Amino acid sequence: MVPEVWLIGGTRPEAVKLAPLALALDQSWAAPVVVGTGQHPTMFDQALAAFGLTPGLVLEPERLTGTQAELVSQLTHKLDDVMRQRMPSAVVVQGDTTSALVGALTAFWNGVPVVHLEAGLRSHDLQAPFPEEANRRMIAQIAALHLAPTPRAAANLRAEGVAAEHIHVIGNTVVDAVLAIAGRVRPFGVPVLRVVEEQVAAGARLMLVTVHRRESWGEPLRSVLHAVRDVLAAHPDLVAVLPAHPNPVVRGEVEAVLGDEPRMHITAPLDYPDLIRTLELSALVLSDSGGIQEEAPSFGVPVLVLRNTTERREAIDAGCAVLVGTDRATIRREAARRLAQRRVDVPQQRNPFGDGHAGKRAAAAVRQLLTPVRTGDHPVSAAVVVVASPAAAPRARTAR
Repeated sequence: MVPEVWLIGGTRPEAVKLAPLALALDQSWAAPVVVGTGQHPTMFDQALAAFGLTPGLVLEPERLTGTQAELVSQLTHKLDDVMRQRMPSAVVVQGDTTSALVGALTAFWNGVPVVHLEAGLRSHDLQAPFPEEANRRMIAQIAALHLAPTPRAAANLRAEGVAAEHIHVIGNTVVDAVLAIAGRVRPFGVPVLRVVEEQVAAGARLMLVTVHRRESWGEPLRSVLHAVRDVLAAHPDLVAVLPAHPNPVVRGEVEAVLGDEPRMHITAPLDYPDLIRTLELSALVLSDSGGIQEEAPSFGVPVLVLRNTTERREAIDAGCAVLVGTDRATIRREAARRLAQRRVDVPQQRNPFGDGHAGKRAAAAVRQLLTPVRTGDHPVSAAVVVVASPAAAPRARTAR
């Protein structure tokens, strides 16, 4: 019987990073099933569609208060019901979202092996990012297989007592996704981005801004947005794109501070192909997104990380990103410094997060986990692998 492997997610980053593994698993030995939790259903489905995927199972949580406790309660109940009716051979969760935590816990309670994709990232601060740092630490305690993106992530896991034989260093599947999307010829789906593309072709420079993290809400977010306004004022050749998160707290602040700025284009969340094309066109990125820190190095675009700490130190160490926090003056200063550099003066780094083959490595590790081997008369799980570091990927260029 072909083992059924569930890939559980509910946000766009999860969809993007699960997709390469889902595609690699789609072979005769496994039946991958993408389970959409309904955390951010529109964005999740939109991102999957970019890779020709749709959810095989969909949960529909009832959201009344919008709290984390409500979401955890709803998802746990619904996922447990489905899992008891249709027990998978393994469950894959990605990263550190509420969907990932609930998926891991529910699988563990039902005796299903948990595979943690993008395991081992640590900020070493439970409040930043919140609640993601706590989520991923809890998942690490119950995972049977830890798919770490980098040697640093693997070292974090070993320091917490995870046995080396349960850790696979595979690279980050987001690099697979970036390379797949960058190789396609596709016009922008959003009309304003076509205008921006024409402006860049005529000599303008583009700054991409993404900011949404819960710990930035309130005064930190306002400080960032005013800094963006300052940077635009100081650089007349600059245009900016800000895909605003649908959360009304974030969207309201963005509109209040930047809504009347003529060179600022505030859009709805972009589909993944449009985001990647916008990223490639950019001269600078300001972001608190973890995914952007991993994606931008594929295009050699510098990132100012709008956080005080990051679990993706590889980008900092490689010179691909710099931590600036949310201080207005610091953001303004570092943006000016980066924009003063010509693109040709910026070192052409390879992406420190992978080489575009992480999905295949992850699929091989899952297959090994589910393939019984025999020691004497007792079957055991084959979850042992030599930890190795994947080579970095070359920079990507989008096909025109």
